[in-house]
Amino acid sequence: MKLNTAYGQLPPAFFFTEIGARVAAYQADHPHEKLLRLGVGDVTGPLAPPVIEALRRAVSEQGKAATFHGYLPETGTDFMKAAVISYYGRWGVALSPEEIFISSGAADDLGAIGNLFSTDSRVLVAEPAYPAYVDTSRMAGRRVLPLLGTRENGFLPLPGDDLDGDLIYLCSPNNPTGTAYTRLQLQRWVDWANERQAVIVFDAAYEAFVQDGDVPHSIYELPGAETCAVEICSLSKTAGFTGMRLGYTVVPKALVRDGFSLRDMWTQDRTTRTNGVSYVIQRAGEAALSPAGLRYNREAIALYQENGRILADALTKAGLWFTGGRNAPYLWLPCPEGMTGWAFFKRLLREAQIVVTPGEGFGAGGGGYVRLSCFGSREDTAEAARRLLTVF
Repeated sequence: MKLNTAYGQLPPAFFFTEIGARVAAYQADHPHEKLLRLGVGDVTGPLAPPVIEALRRAVSEQGKAATFHGYLPETGTDFMKAAVISYYGRWGVALSPEEIFISSGAADDLGAIGNLFSTDSRVLVAEPAYPAYVDTSRMAGRRVLPLLGTRENGFLPLPGDDLDGDLIYLCSPNNPTGTAYTRLQLQRWVDWANERQAVIVFDAAYEAFVQDGDVPHSIYELPGAETCAVEICSLSKTAGFTGMRLGYTVVPKALVRDGFSLRDMWTQDRTTRTNGVSYVIQRAGEAALSPAGLRYNREAIALYQENGRILADALTKAGLWFTGGRNAPYLWLPCPEGMTGWAFFKRLLREAQIVVTPGEGFGAGGGGYVRLSCFGSREDTAEAARRLLTVF
């Protein structure tokens, strides 16, 4: 028997699993202490009422022979694709149904999209980054080349003449740093990819948090992106669907490499490897992207954005340098006194009962930083901001 020994290159446990284990151990030893969780980026607000109504209707339909739905198209229903098309139209981006692939969440497709590329492909990852980009590439045996984001370049690395690669993962607004590429900066990546026949995998999971006009929601707002970019997005943060599992991937018809249509390849991949997303969940997604659903979701996102402002104000008051807290639901800051992220994680947990995410889990350049999440309640966020000031 021959196993995939590339798994031996991975950390012994998924990063967020390790955080959860350490927090659980602390809570077991301190059962009466209230932990303020600024760590894993999970939403805390309920689903919008239009989504709940859509779920009820869809469940009721599944209980009647005349309206029951079994297998659905593997790449998504017409009604869910229409909702995505309408959503993108808000930014002047025109998509066709054949370019949209409904999925069970961005995380699944971010890893699976590598199926379209040879194991000889050179994968560039703008780091610090969501660990799945690197881990899934290594699982497949691909060579990963970190493209380092630093304080000096604002954690927004840009292409240079000497940069070379076949596939590049970009996330904007960014997890974990909270930074976001402007249109001019992102255009440089689009031009670079087209010139070198590379492909950008653009993670747009946090686009709903964009506030600044010079930050695009979609890479397809930029000229030339349709010939070099795949965009992967999720309703997890847009509509609070972290527990519902629904997202979508856009692969334009114009994206062709070596005579192969990536859209056709992805269609083959998805219809071979998946059976699609359930009818009930897709009806909920349709409701989430409806005008009524978007109004409710906008209110929830505004709460998280205000949490970001509260945390940012506290860090500013403490005289600390940080990024994020505006166009993304994360803040990113260096640890004091030269501490590692894990050491500062332990200190904040012990001294202030605050859970953060150590930067070491996000790859090259993450060491010595921590990420703060804005997804808590208003009360917990305000209390966390107060406690942070006692530590610095």
